[in-house]
Amino acid sequence: MSKQVRHFLEVSQYDTETLTKILDNADAMKKARIGHPRGEVEPDAPLAGKVLAMVFEKPSTRTRVSFDVAMRQMGGQTLVLSSAEMQLGRGETVADTAKILSGFVDGIMIRTFGDDKLQELAAHATVPVINALTDFSHPCQIMADMQTLREVKGDLGGLVVAWSGDANNVANSWIHAAGRFGFELRIAAPEELQPSRQIMDWANSAGAKITVTDKPEDAVTGVDCVVTDTWESMGDEPNHNLHNMLQPYQVDQRLMDMARPDAIFMHCLPAHRGEEVTAQVIDGPQSVVFAEAENRLHAQKAVLGFCMADDE
Repeated sequence: MSKQVRHFLEVSQYDTETLTKILDNADAMKKARIGHPRGEVEPDAPLAGKVLAMVFEKPSTRTRVSFDVAMRQMGGQTLVLSSAEMQLGRGETVADTAKILSGFVDGIMIRTFGDDKLQELAAHATVPVINALTDFSHPCQIMADMQTLREVKGDLGGLVVAWSGDANNVANSWIHAAGRFGFELRIAAPEELQPSRQIMDWANSAGAKITVTDKPEDAVTGVDCVVTDTWESMGDEPNHNLHNMLQPYQVDQRLMDMARPDAIFMHCLPAHRGEEVTAQVIDGPQSVVFAEAENRLHAQKAVLGFCMADDE
């Protein structure tokens, strides 16, 4: 059965019921893989014959490998492209690129800089477009984070999560998730690096429970989960002023001890031990970062199925 083209651009794009169904499918597919070789194709091969173009304008480890393995396990194939290898990097318009790729492949995953490029690609593509990271958001990461949080803590509603550090693109997707899944999110960041008016206006309209402070101790006290991210985005030049500004927001054991005794630590990786998080925390018993990383595979399989499978 054919269906209308579905993009996956933001967590905020879909309602709670739809997102929960995607997470349920991710859980089911993860359980079904237990005991099977990673290269084995699933019996029903829901993406058999399908091709996903993976466009990278930023470096990647988890995103590239997880999407590639996900497509293979679901019976499909991938085509990896960088902007340096495409006419897109030589002046061809995003609109033309979207139309051309739509004639060759069944879906487009893109990891890029500006959100405007993602939106333009989706506006002109006739196949699903999946946001694998922009400077504004990282929705596939957050779906894996929600899967991990559910696995450890159960129902997401009623949980309290603290973010400590730069309120960046990943933090924006955590805000979207708080609005959709009903948990409380406390964000601790220097005033210059706090969430934008745009994202906070969305949070208010969605009824999200968001608190913003410049005091990490206030944010983490009594929470169920503490989250952080790198202090510099990939490709950025080292910025000592930024490091000095964010040093008080480092997640160390002192900060973790202010959370609940059974609180977990999350980080989307790659991590820089000694900067945004200490080795004691990220390598300690409260850390779930590697389970979180593995769940990129399962959550993205569910997203791929939602966007690209013929059978809903």
